[in-house]
Amino acid sequence: MDQPKIEKLLRLVQLLINNRRNTQELAMTLGCNVRTVQRYINHLRNAHFIIESTKKGVYFLRKDQGALKNLGDLLHFSEEEALILHKAIDSIDGNTLLKQNLKKKLYNIYNYVELADVIVHPEQGEVVQNLISAIHARVCVELVDYRSSHSNKVSTRYVEPFDFTVNYEQVWCYEHASGRSKLFKVSRIGRVVVHHNKPWLYEKEHIAPKTDIFRIAGDEYIGKARLTLNMRAYNLLIEEYPLAEKFITRKKENEYLLNAPLCSYEGVGRFVMGLFDNIEVQGDKGLIRFLNKKISGLKKITTETVV
Repeated sequence: MDQPKIEKLLRLVQLLINNRRNTQELAMTLGCNVRTVQRYINHLRNAHFIIESTKKGVYFLRKDQGALKNLGDLLHFSEEEALILHKAIDSIDGNTLLKQNLKKKLYNIYNYVELADVIVHPEQGEVVQNLISAIHARVCVELVDYRSSHSNKVSTRYVEPFDFTVNYEQVWCYEHASGRSKLFKVSRIGRVVVHHNKPWLYEKEHIAPKTDIFRIAGDEYIGKARLTLNMRAYNLLIEEYPLAEKFITRKKENEYLLNAPLCSYEGVGRFVMGLFDNIEVQGDKGLIRFLNKKISGLKKITTETVV
């Protein structure tokens, strides 16, 4: 049996322990059809798992049956245990890829709304769960009350979600209105409405554009960020944008050179302007023009004394 089937069998065991679900619900969660779920249930019964069912076609496993109880103890975390594990992972220094992957793997095992705060903020858990369900079922969704920084508007987007970025921060979707794949920031989504009766129509267009180290996406790279960083800027860059590390070389003690491709000047522009005294901009010319335009457009700040 190949690895994906083994992973789905393990997920099925976890889903059925002290939970009652019908085959349609199991198929949607596992991303397969009802016939496959029934086949997996038969596999588990052949392996001496006691799977009970009701007259209405609802299946469940009981954790209080000998070895199965021990298996349940291995696979299940209580809310308190999940919180302790969450804090333990967060105690790892920095926002490293190791830390992100540990969180992502834990979330992939459970995939439950109750444990969504292991990856995202609690209020975003249901959004992530609904998006995962839609991706598995290959159906369309509405991103309700999406707060776009680009258009500065709140609107509902009808999309086909198909993948997440690292740590579930953003979701790749094909947007019907614009006719292209886009990144949507999960924290800006009000809620997700899953349309189970509306399957994907444009799967061939589910192509994730390039993404730079500042998490800005684009069809092509438009230039490069060539920056000299002092220790403070270097530390803040790799803590906030871990993927930047592979584009950095050390020039001398306490001085580093970043040379990374860019899809947009917006992300790097925000970073440079926030740490202007700690960064020397070497290029490219497009980035220099962008920064000069931003600086010249800054409004004069006035201070009023309130009596």
